[in-house]
Amino acid sequence: MRDPDMPSLTTQNLSKSYGGTHALKNVSLKIHAGGIHALCGENGAGKSTLIKILSGVETPDQGLVQWNGSHLSLGKVQEMESKGIVAVHQEPVVFPDLNIVDNLYAGRELSSGMGTWLNTASMKQQTRDILDSLGEDLPLNQPVGEMALAQRQMVSIARALFNQCRIIILDEPTASLTTRESDALFKTVISLKNRGVGILYVSHRLEEVFQLADWISVLRDGLLVSTQSSKDLSEDALIQQMVGRKVAYPSRQRPVDTDLTKNKPVLELKALSRTPAYDDIHLKIHAGEILGMSGLVGAGRSEIARAIFGIDEFDTGEILFNGKKLQSHSIRKAIDLGIAMVPEDRQRQGLALPLSVETNLLLPSLNNFQGMTGLDRSQMRSISGHLISKLGIKTGSPDNPASALSGGNQQKIVLGKWIHRNPSLFILDEPTRGVDVGAKSEVHRMIIELAKQGSAVLLISSELPEILSLSDRILVITKGHVSGELAREEANQEKLLKLSLPEEAKQSS
Repeated sequence: MRDPDMPSLTTQNLSKSYGGTHALKNVSLKIHAGGIHALCGENGAGKSTLIKILSGVETPDQGLVQWNGSHLSLGKVQEMESKGIVAVHQEPVVFPDLNIVDNLYAGRELSSGMGTWLNTASMKQQTRDILDSLGEDLPLNQPVGEMALAQRQMVSIARALFNQCRIIILDEPTASLTTRESDALFKTVISLKNRGVGILYVSHRLEEVFQLADWISVLRDGLLVSTQSSKDLSEDALIQQMVGRKVAYPSRQRPVDTDLTKNKPVLELKALSRTPAYDDIHLKIHAGEILGMSGLVGAGRSEIARAIFGIDEFDTGEILFNGKKLQSHSIRKAIDLGIAMVPEDRQRQGLALPLSVETNLLLPSLNNFQGMTGLDRSQMRSISGHLISKLGIKTGSPDNPASALSGGNQQKIVLGKWIHRNPSLFILDEPTRGVDVGAKSEVHRMIIELAKQGSAVLLISSELPEILSLSDRILVITKGHVSGELAREEANQEKLLKLSLPEEAKQSS
């Protein structure tokens, strides 16, 4: 139950429009300290706009925000942070060239003696204490920009704790975390709640919403649909409130006697190695097959994918594509051969954010639209319009910049830009990270359809239900090595988790 005497963050009739499109319409919420308040909705429902207003990034067209009854100056990040209202965004906001300590202490460094030098020992110790409270053992001196996405996410959370937050806004905090890492984060969230911190928890993962939240609010098309106790709401009812319809998640269906390994191997890796990321990787993916690749974040899965797509070099071993050894590999050669990749970090690796939706959708194929006098704009508009409609991308115009779209619609672009090229191999690295329930169902259908049409699919995902429902076979990577392979019929979450753990973790558990 909420304590009415606890301080609260309150919004009254918040509204915000962008170019005639209503992102928020008269949204009124109350987020209590010492409670977990989940915010749910499809991509484009207004969640990101509300987060930006509450964190001081955006100013509403109308409405008020109050902290414990006092009006706040909106549109000022420092004003919000001074009140202890801190946001941890879906795409981590860090200083990439600085290490963790400098990220936490930027602008508020500790000094020693007469203030002529920095007290680096105390700064490091306090940073280590915060990381320990999160169950993290990250290298303090490594530039944050060199860290994996999941590690950068933890740095952002550590910064919020360092700022002594009273209300923390967590925007898809587990989107890039494995099940084990998510469980550690959940313990931290509960600990924050018990210390009187209020949490606005934004997530598409409904199982964790029900696991954590005291109250759930739903946004749809900028409107607040409902606010209810999580105990009074079922998952089916929540989904219907979010999307206005029933949603069914498809799973991979094929005849029991179908053996896809009898098909020709589209991709084969032989003893592929790169120190220290991965070693002696052997795998085959056949036409029409979905090979799931499971493992903890940092196990080496993304690095293997990057080598296949020609982004990174490898030390030893062989890559065979349609039976032929690739002598010299590059991204351009991979694309020409018929290999497509959806990277883990869509904003940094998968999109040209300032460019239009149309340009992003057609980037891998621009040469196909080259005519005698330049690009065939009419044909480009026709193809991009078809893709936008087919993928259900929500955009006012194909000319809008990709940066203006929600995370789920951006992810649809990253996947959709390859589809009309009909690749032989799709490499999908966390394809539904940060995607809402409706869009996730659509992406799953697209993945299944790709395999039905004969494409080989390498599916890398930290969501075990996703791996289990879509994959024909599952390969588990642990610390850069293949620790096991399971057929879909024998796989379950417990087996995958056990195979994912390093030996030292198994012995200590």
